[in-house]
Order: sequence, then C-alpha cells, then structure tokens
Amino acid sequence: MRLTWRKTVLGLGGALGLLALSGGTALAQDGAPTTAELAVSMDTFFLLFAAGLVFFMQAGFAMLTAGLTRSKNTTNILFKNLMDFVMCSLAFWAVGWGIAYGTSAGGFIGTDQFFLSSEGGDGVPIYISWFFQVVFAGTAATIVAGAMAERTKFSAYLIYSFLISLFIYPVVVHWVWSGSGWLNSEGGWGFTDFAGSTVVHSVGGWASLMGAIVLGPRLGRFGPDGKPRAIPGHNMSLAMLGTFILWLGWFGFNPGSQLSISGQVNADTVALVAVTTNLGAVAGAFGALVTAWLRYGKPDLGQAINGVLGGLVAITAGCAFVNPLSAIIIGLIAGPLVVFGAELLERLKIDDPVGAVPVHLICGAWGTLAVGLFASVPGNTGTTGLFFGGGATLLISQLVGIVAIGLWTAALAGVMFYALKATIGLRVSKEEEEAGLDIGEHGVVAYPDLALASSPVTTGVSAD
Repeated sequence: MRLTWRKTVLGLGGALGLLALSGGTALAQDGAPTTAELAVSMDTFFLLFAAGLVFFMQAGFAMLTAGLTRSKNTTNILFKNLMDFVMCSLAFWAVGWGIAYGTSAGGFIGTDQFFLSSEGGDGVPIYISWFFQVVFAGTAATIVAGAMAERTKFSAYLIYSFLISLFIYPVVVHWVWSGSGWLNSEGGWGFTDFAGSTVVHSVGGWASLMGAIVLGPRLGRFGPDGKPRAIPGHNMSLAMLGTFILWLGWFGFNPGSQLSISGQVNADTVALVAVTTNLGAVAGAFGALVTAWLRYGKPDLGQAINGVLGGLVAITAGCAFVNPLSAIIIGLIAGPLVVFGAELLERLKIDDPVGAVPVHLICGAWGTLAVGLFASVPGNTGTTGLFFGGGATLLISQLVGIVAIGLWTAALAGVMFYALKATIGLRVSKEEEEAGLDIGEHGVVAYPDLALASSPVTTGVSAD
C-alpha cells in the first residue's frame, strides 16, 4: 500500500492500459479527457469507494463491541467508537500524515507535510490518498476499545486514541509503506505487508494487550481462586451484524490497498485480492468452529465470529501475493489461533472482552509471517516464499518486521497507558463499573426500559 507505487501505476498500468482500451488514442479530442486523465479519475474514485467501505468498518466495530459486552455499557461503547475516528482524523491531519509519508529522516520518520500542507502533483490527488490512509489509522486505534471495554475512563480513551494516531501508528507506516522506511525501502529489510496485518492490526493488537494489562480485568472476571468467569455479551445479533459489516469493509481494506484499478495488471491484482480475502475469512470461521466444537462440545457463535475476523486479519498481509489455496490454509490456521489465544489470555489473567488480542495481534503476526512461507505471486515482495522455492530470505524479513513493530508499539503503548494511569487515571471507580459506564460516564443509558426495570434508583431514571 505504499504511496510511491502511484506514479508507476499511473505511468504504466493506468495510462497504457486505457490507451490500449481506447484504440491507441492518447490525445484529447473535442475537449474530451485524455486517457491519463481518465486513469486518474478512475483511480481516485476507486480509492474513494474503498475508503468509504473501510470507514463503514467503524460501524462494524461499534456493533461488534457493543454486542459482546453488557447492556449497561452500550452508550459508552458507541460513544467511544464515534470519538475514536474524530480524534484520529484530527491527529492524522495535523501530524500523523506527515510522520507517515513526509520526507524521511533516516528511514525512521517523516519530517514535513504536517497539517496536510502539500497538495501533491501529478496523479491521484493527495487529498484522496490522505482520506484513504486516515480510515486505516482509525482502524488501528479503534481495535484497542474492545480489549479495554467496560472499565476505561472516557477522557483517557480520547487521549490514547489521539496519541496512537498522532505518533505510534504513523511511525510504523513510515517504516513500511512510505517507500523510504528502513523496513521496506530499497536497501532495507524487504519487509512486506500488503494491507496491514502487522502495520494496522498487530499495532492495534499490541496496544490492546498493553492497555488490558495496565488496566486490569473487569470486576468478577476472575474468581478468588483465579479461575475465569464468563461475562456474556448482551446481544449476539449486534455482534453478528458488526461482523458482516467488518467483512464487507475488508473488501475495501484489502483490494483498495492496490491503490489503483486502471490497467490490466491492477485489475487482475484487485480481483485476486478480493478472492483471497474472502477465502481467508471463511477458512478462519471454519477453523475456529471446528476447534471450539471439539474442545467445548458445542458449536460456539462467538468463536466463529472471531474466526472470521482472525482469518481476515491473517490474509491481509499476503492477499496480493498468495494463491487461493494458500489463502485457505492461512485462514484455517488463524481460526484455531483465535481459540487458543483466548485461552492463553485467560491463563495469564488478562481480560479482553471481545478477543481483540487473539484476532488482531496473534492472527496479524501469523498472517505476516505466512507471506514468507506462501508467497507465490511475487509482485512487490520481490521474491517467493519458502514453500514456493524462494528460500528463507523473505521469511526472515517478515520476522524482523514483526519483532521490530511489536517492540516499538508495546513499549510506547505501555508508557502511554502507565502515564495515563498515574495522571488522570485510566480506570473508572468500582461503583461506576458496577452501575455501568453509561450512567457513570455519561448519565444516560442505551436501554432505558431495561434500566428502569432493574434499578430505577441506580440508573437515575424516573418512574414517572
């Protein structure tokens, strides 16, 4: 998804592709746009459409998280998903974009284009590129909400969403997608992540893990003997709706990361990515379903939901570089990782209400590593994976990138969360958590009839 692909795409795939389709006419006739202008228009609309699908994933995260948590926290969950994108957009406009795509300082960080000061030159407008990138930044930040749900202060949430989008995430983007970063640029490590299994999802997953550790588990999540206690979500219909919205959004997330659809090469790649993305999702669902059924004796909808998401996360890094069969294998492995990852967190006494860490961190790392194993359509990887005769070069590059990005994100997120805990506070009071964050943080409830029936005094809802 590197922006530096754009000029090459327009110069070769775009202009030449449409030139061929138009019968060789490159010059405008009677005021009609040239083929190059048509290519720019087509690619601009493609990015706008893809960005719209990714933006709609915010609704998917909101529905999924609300459904998998308790009704007394629904307003708080929805409010955080709204403000997540608000804070992200402001941060990424002011500083994040410049850090991600500005002139590189040693391959580590961008140094200009702050406040979106550059309007760009030829090709796809920089404004649509920014819009496509900001919805990705919003995805990375909103992942954290699920792992820290039902006990985090609203004010702290606003601050950490802003900081993740301002600095933590953009630096990783610069390393990998800027075309000048030390992990991916010519002369660099050759780390490859097509649409963000690690750049987006593992960054969100690492931040989620650190936040859940610093925050601590919800009240009653683990008994006095340390054994986990289930805290069921209140609405599986919402969770299922959120899953389908996220699944739909991924068809903008992954195919859109080609950044262009004009020309045969780009069209072929977008088509391949759509197919591998879907196959990764269904294989992830099947793998999680079978694993949970064998372990718990009954098919579990929650595990199947996270299997879909885990498969989608895993295939995101290699969706343009693997064949359909490899996509199914990657998804089939992601499904069990979701189940076993959730069990591991319970053994470690880490509370993640929606399974954000297994889905985004564990499956993101697996999918990124899988590129080094299954890449058979070289494209921008420059080589094939270990299982297709490419040796261990790409696999080693992938491992280096996973470790480097993990260390960066975990360290900065840990410092950020501990700083918030020591200053304004990260967690609500025991009384607020018991009553629900809807009342404690916002003074309203999502379901007034339920609140009135359960405890009119606690909710503050008048019986009149």
